[in-house]
Amino acid sequence: MRYELLGPLRVRHAERSHSLSAPKVETTLATLLIGSGRVITKEQLVTELWGDRPPRRASAAVHVYISQLRKFLALSGAPEGRSIVTRPLGYELRLEGADWDVEEFKGAMRLGRELRAAGRHEEALECFERVLGLFRGPVLDGIAEGPVLTSFATWAEEERLQCLELSVEARTALGRHREVIGLLSTLTAQYPLRESFYRQLMLVLYRSERQAEALQVYRSAQRVLRAELGLEPHRSLRRLHQAILTSDRLLDLPTAS
Repeated sequence: MRYELLGPLRVRHAERSHSLSAPKVETTLATLLIGSGRVITKEQLVTELWGDRPPRRASAAVHVYISQLRKFLALSGAPEGRSIVTRPLGYELRLEGADWDVEEFKGAMRLGRELRAAGRHEEALECFERVLGLFRGPVLDGIAEGPVLTSFATWAEEERLQCLELSVEARTALGRHREVIGLLSTLTAQYPLRESFYRQLMLVLYRSERQAEALQVYRSAQRVLRAELGLEPHRSLRRLHQAILTSDRLLDLPTAS
């Protein structure tokens, strides 16, 4: 059995996918899954489900959703009666040996960073690509409204962007600059305030003998940051701009064969 939260929530068992059609039950499962291994209080569930305007019989409704969720998980392959445990203050979801894409994601990111630090860029790249392949779409799209789910979705998106940066770093360390120009051009358009993508794009353009375009990227970043935030680019971006202007040899890397 496998829980998948990096995209639309689903549960997989024996090569079959199971999804919840009831939004409130889906929100309940997502909240319990994020807090798996510890107690999620009834008050936390009420907040995730209704915010600061719960219905009068919110506690009874939560009880119904938990009952429906237990039936769903049993049909999806979970050990009957053992996945969701009732505690004095709330409920605890136990993975009971089930896989979870978030745990796989964390492990691959950790290993990728270790390999990167050791200079094993090819193996690190494989880890980062595996991580990116786990994302199937926007995390908790449409149901992330309460504080627990919103915080998780924000964390997952930030980790995904960091993984993209690390994947690009690994490719550039291997001299594969031209591979990522198109990707970085798209990312700077999608995330115009994220300076790291501008920095990476400038570097790969320079190393691809496109110095003028690299300088144009800096001007674009400067224009956007001034307009949106009233700020100048970070000093790391300014230093890279100056290094490109002077064709600093420290920016050079051997071209991959």
